[in-house]
Formats: sequence, C-alpha cells, structure tokens
Amino acid sequence: MSKIPLLSVVGPTAVGKTDLAVRLALELDGEVVNADSRQVYRHMDIGTAMPTPEQRSLVPHHLVDILDPEQPFGLSIFMDLAGRAIRDIHQRGKLPILVGGTGQYVWSLLEGWKVPRVPPNRALRQRLDEEASVHGPEPLFRRLLEVDPQAGNTVDGRNPRRVIRALEVYEATGEPPSSFRAKGPSPYELCVVGLTLDRQNLYRRIDARVDSMMEQGLVRETQMLIAMGYAPELPSMSSVGYRELALHLSSQLDLAEAVQRIKYATHRLARRQLTWFRAGDARIRWVTAGPGAVQQVEGVVEDFLRPRLSYDRIASPNTGSAE
Repeated sequence: MSKIPLLSVVGPTAVGKTDLAVRLALELDGEVVNADSRQVYRHMDIGTAMPTPEQRSLVPHHLVDILDPEQPFGLSIFMDLAGRAIRDIHQRGKLPILVGGTGQYVWSLLEGWKVPRVPPNRALRQRLDEEASVHGPEPLFRRLLEVDPQAGNTVDGRNPRRVIRALEVYEATGEPPSSFRAKGPSPYELCVVGLTLDRQNLYRRIDARVDSMMEQGLVRETQMLIAMGYAPELPSMSSVGYRELALHLSSQLDLAEAVQRIKYATHRLARRQLTWFRAGDARIRWVTAGPGAVQQVEGVVEDFLRPRLSYDRIASPNTGSAE
C-alpha cells in the first residue's frame, strides 16, 4: 500500500508555524492537523495562541477546539485522532499538514510509535500528584528509574505529569514504559520543515507575543475559565500563562511578576521543544523565519510533492514572510 504524503511544520513556540502552515495550505490545497497539546481545548484561545477565526475560515483545522478543559487528552488519544484526520484529508485529495511544537506528539505519529492504550487511573494519579506536590517530582522519577532504567532517555524527570503517566503505564502493564517506544513502519511519506530563529530573536518574539496576549485579555480569559469551574490544578490549566495568572488572581503574585514569569517559562518551553527538533536532525529541512521563508519552504515542498502527487504545477509563491 502506498504511503500518504504528509507535510509537517515544526519548531519552537512563537516562531510562526501557524501562519506558515495556513499559507502553505492555501497554496497547496491542504488542511492543517494540530499537534499542539493545548490547542485542543475550548475557551483557551488567547493563552494557547489558537489559530484565529480568520485562519480557520481560510483553511480547515483539525484537532483544534475539540475538548472541554477538564477532559483528558494524551499521546494515545492524539495518535488516534490525528491518524484518522490525516487519512480523511488524503482520501479527499487534499494535502495533510501536521503543525505543532509538541515534539512527543509529532514524532510519535511520524515514526509510528507503539503507544500503550492505558486509560487514566485517577486514584493513582491523585496519590502520586499529592506526593509530587509535597516532595517534588524527583522521588517519583527515581522510583520510575528503578523499574525502567531507560526512562531517563524518554521521560522528562522535571515534568510531574510525564513521570506520573509513566508510572501509571507501569502499574497497569507491569512493563517498563520505555518498552512501548518501539517504532513501527510509518504509513507516511514525510517532508518535515523546521522553522527557526536565533535564540535572542526568538525570545524577543516570545516576549512580544506574551505582551500581545495580555492586551487581548489573557487575564479575563483565565478569570472566565476559573469561574466556569476549571480548577487551576487541571492539566490544561497548568499550561504556561494560565498557571501564573491563576496565582495572580489568588493574590499570590502581582501582575508584573506573573507576566515576567510567563515570559521566562515560555523561553524554557522553547528550549525544551528544541531538544525534540534538533538542528542536526537530517530529517528536518530548517528554514529561518523572516523575509523569504515562505518561498524557501515552498521550494522544498514542491520538490517533495512533484514526484509523489504528480503535480504539473504548484502555484507560484507571493511575496511574504513567516511571522
């Protein structure tokens, strides 16, 4: 069976992936499949940098705005929904474009990971959450390493949710969680485009976007979510931005400090994302964001698509930049 041509746009937060993907989808008759773990949630438009209504009216977006914030969402759910969306897009003669900065989601799909279908164990999660809140994630991570020495290569020990999930998988299966990271044959013919910026300019863009989010009403959005009954302890509400502003709204941080923490936390997020998308990874065609980026990417994609889709002609790019 022939593989599905799949274009993926990756890179750190705030680098301009959404704008670039919309532009490419318009040029190449494509549809976007979201690979951001927070843009799946409703009512969280500002803090997750959700594609705008205008962008979504121009190009169909899948796996965006589909769950309420208290609903569980994880890797296995993502793989099922994204795989289904990609097959549907391809069957309708369109080009699927996978876009996002959640590296685990992107590579799990592109590399055909064998992800365990282990449902959440809420009692276990609550108990381990309480342990992590008192002692931090380090004791839990040491416990994980005892049963799975390879976990240091696959789980971020500073991320309590990832550590708890790994322990949950072990409790349910009796198998080391890393053993499920085996890769199967990928059903996709891949073109992975990475959008990048030097660190200083990326941080400058992140800070400007945080300021813009505040102007758009991120505090009001956080207030609304809490008023709707979505507790700050929910995984969705622990996202950068909502976490810090929940502390501000409970009088634990003043607003200026909360905003500065959001900026620093987003810098850290960008660095973590770049550990998934490395400059030396030969699978990724890297392009620097800015003037001429769209044209460079379209050239790469044209070379990828022409022999696979028998395109006689791909629309000539207009002058523009990926913001």
